[in-house]
Amino acid sequence: MRTSLVYALLASPVLFAAWRTLLRRKVRGIPRNQERVLVLGASSGIGRSIALQYAASGAKVCIVGRRQSELEKVKSECVQSRKTVADNTTFASIAADFTNPEDMVRVRTEIETTWGGIDTVIVCAGVSAIQPLLANAGLENASSAKSTAQASAEDMQKAVDLVNAAAKGNFTGPLVAALAFFSSSSPSMLLVSSLAAVVPAPTRSVYAATKGAALLLYQSIAMEHPAITFSFVMPSTVEGTFRSNAIDRGDGPDVHRETRNKGLKQDAVAERCIQAVDAGEKHVFMPAIFCRTGHWLYWWMPWVTEAYARKLYGFKDA
Repeated sequence: MRTSLVYALLASPVLFAAWRTLLRRKVRGIPRNQERVLVLGASSGIGRSIALQYAASGAKVCIVGRRQSELEKVKSECVQSRKTVADNTTFASIAADFTNPEDMVRVRTEIETTWGGIDTVIVCAGVSAIQPLLANAGLENASSAKSTAQASAEDMQKAVDLVNAAAKGNFTGPLVAALAFFSSSSPSMLLVSSLAAVVPAPTRSVYAATKGAALLLYQSIAMEHPAITFSFVMPSTVEGTFRSNAIDRGDGPDVHRETRNKGLKQDAVAERCIQAVDAGEKHVFMPAIFCRTGHWLYWWMPWVTEAYARKLYGFKDA
């Protein structure tokens, strides 16, 4: 009986993923060549790939990021990806910080002036944090069972400052974006989250907490505003240099999970994000079966997920 229950639990996420795939269908009635898309965090990574794919398929695209020079490169790529000639209002690039309310009001005003509204908002910006919480307080060896180290007030303040920096990029930014782009046109909003938001991992405590906060924020808002279609994409490791710019990296590399040439392809994640918006899907895991199984196992058999994650990230007690 117990063995059958274990098999049923393991099979459940697989069957659920298959069921969701069968039900997936295009529900939006906006032709792609009329769709007005805003991508926050479009200067690199997944956001850049999303912008390019929307541009190539005929949508109007506004890309936003903090680095104007990088935005101009992406805008040029958008123009080149378009098979037909685009006019001056087809693509826009605006240098802005999505954690700054004044910047987001400026972006909203420019879009409303140029396009008269917006149909799709992609929230794809964020920051990485890759160290254990105690290491951020200068207690690298505090995980040892024999350690008697205690954090001083200065150590704790250092950790608090790092957490606040992560929260600004991973929570405050999405919060400001949600407030700025709610409108009577009821846009679709997609939050690019992370598997870490629902399945914690060692060395990712700060990142997971701040990404999880943003995910719960948007899930709650989705219930408060049912006229707006929300989608949440939670990929596992994605290739690229996202972690190389972690706010707590210091001088040492992320030796456990360097992802420059490993993980999901950015273009594949971007394509799946666009599919989710088109189909009005609520929750999307990538890869679907692996991540849903991990999520399921964490709640039903947490010791299995915890042991696997500790091994994966090379995190062991000294």
